[in-house]
Amino acid sequence: MSMPFRPRRSTDSATSEARHTRGVFLMLAAIGAFAIMDALMKQLATQYPALQVASLRGLGSLPFVLLALAGSGRWHLLRPVNIRLHLLRGGLAIFMLWGFIWSLNRGSMSATYAVFMCAPLLVVGAATFVLGERVDAHRIGAIIVGLAGVMVMLNPTAAGLATAAGLASLAAAIAYAFQVVSVRLLARTDSTPSMVFWFLVIVGIGAGALAAPDWVAVRLADLPWILAVGLCGYIGQHLITEAFRLAPASLVAPFEYTALIWAVGIDWVVWQTLPTARLLAGAAVVVAAGLYLLYRERSR
Repeated sequence: MSMPFRPRRSTDSATSEARHTRGVFLMLAAIGAFAIMDALMKQLATQYPALQVASLRGLGSLPFVLLALAGSGRWHLLRPVNIRLHLLRGGLAIFMLWGFIWSLNRGSMSATYAVFMCAPLLVVGAATFVLGERVDAHRIGAIIVGLAGVMVMLNPTAAGLATAAGLASLAAAIAYAFQVVSVRLLARTDSTPSMVFWFLVIVGIGAGALAAPDWVAVRLADLPWILAVGLCGYIGQHLITEAFRLAPASLVAPFEYTALIWAVGIDWVVWQTLPTARLLAGAAVVVAAGLYLLYRERSR
């Protein structure tokens, strides 16, 4: 009996699938590095203003970028090609930081995070209109389900978005979405070291300028913590830049929901704060949505 003919998948299609899958796993690793960094920054924030900590985070990562390049001697990779887009991306990052911190200072954390977690949806919209990426119904559905899981965990109030704090958080999420799109655009002309380096420089100097009026002298005892923040920030920034380079923003962005899973785990291990049933239920929904996206990408 003859076997049915099955067309062989093209090499280009297999290569694209491998790149997308790698981008997803790099995103997951990046989120883990950023979660550890955030835990360290939480400790530093008890001694220094939030904007100063953000500046130290950017500047603290620069030595690791330079060390990595010193080992390879490829200093030419730092040369920016699209300078205007670098500046735009850095400006968006500073605006995002300002809006998010302003919102946290004037509203509840749960409402701020709930509004900001609409960023993956905004990334999909921005990528569709600016980059022309195709977004099928399965991806949109998974993103909406993941966002629903976030809402279950945070239980925001319906009136949160109508407040000034909610609008500031929304503005920060919009800035973040276009910052992600700028990474995809920069990847067409600039190297990953260039994108990471200039991002850190602009954020470090910009956040430092905003923090200047309330700047606190850095204690020598805190330098190891600052270096640890810089190392985690460098690792996370490098991985997330590569993730958006390898895969469409609409695919990898939803996996940022897993940051909440990391937060629950760190709270439990470091601060002995047990998650509630609501948090566990929402986390399960977020993980399920992310795994479904990965399954769809691999099955394609």
